[in-house]
Amino acid sequence: MALVPLTDLPLAELRTFRPDVAEPSDFDAFWEGTLAESRALAQAPELVPATTPIGELVVEDLTFSGFGGERIRGWVTRPRREGALPVVVEYIGYGGGRGIPGERLHWAAAGYVHVLMDTRGQGAGWGTGGDTPDPHGSDSATPGYMTRGISHRDDYYYRRVFTDAVLLVDAVQGFDFVDPARIAVTGASQGGGISIAAAALHPGIAATMPDVPYLCDFRRSVALTPEPPFREIERYLSVHRDRVEQVFETLSSFDGVNFARRIKIPALFSVGLMDPIVLPSSVFAAYNHVASDDTAIEVYEFNGHEGGSFAQWLRQTAWLAERF
Repeated sequence: MALVPLTDLPLAELRTFRPDVAEPSDFDAFWEGTLAESRALAQAPELVPATTPIGELVVEDLTFSGFGGERIRGWVTRPRREGALPVVVEYIGYGGGRGIPGERLHWAAAGYVHVLMDTRGQGAGWGTGGDTPDPHGSDSATPGYMTRGISHRDDYYYRRVFTDAVLLVDAVQGFDFVDPARIAVTGASQGGGISIAAAALHPGIAATMPDVPYLCDFRRSVALTPEPPFREIERYLSVHRDRVEQVFETLSSFDGVNFARRIKIPALFSVGLMDPIVLPSSVFAAYNHVASDDTAIEVYEFNGHEGGSFAQWLRQTAWLAERF
């Protein structure tokens, strides 16, 4: 992947970049109604031992109720230890799926219950696959997920994904090996964007760690980001020339900036200043709107969308241990 040096604004400007992103007047009511509808249809989660040679950790196949009561898959990986443990819920980057059991062991090896959510309909872009279908159709859309149902927020793809993410936390709170007071959410890229939304929508989340988060400041990102997936929306609008305002009205209900305004818990972000997939300014747009008084952002000046990679995970473990 070619890097774009200093993708948009200088760091000094990024630290104060706080754009006025459009927000629907019924933003909170929309999400309260969406979540209530799906919670009314939820069934108990299921945990089944996974088939894996890993014996030093407990690895379980998770199924839980997400949007519309639809069953979503995931993995739970945890230490073989008695008592209620802190939890890290992780959401996956764009195009990836939950993969095979045992691929992600870092958090469990560090003493946490690690819960990895499969992203509905995804899992064929990289990695080792996904197991959760998205049984919803769409009107015309460009290849990918960004424009599925984009003509109306009730039908938009990320309404389902964000609801899945929140209801996963509901399920996790009920596990007897979990300390419900110590639940953090994280993820990179798309997973970071999902973790911002979940942290705003679920009062049971105690910390959020969005890593190079995607899905923020849609209008600027669609106009200026040089690489996909934001360009899926640009391509869609180049054909549907009469739907520009309609599309951005839909997206305003899913913009990470609007969710960030509602985050009052500790938050650790990261950003790569040479990122051609997620504009640094879009990350700072969300970060600078977080309502918490306990925030930090790790800046990787000479990195792209990979950000800090394992170095950022080490930063996350130290930061989270101080709070949990």
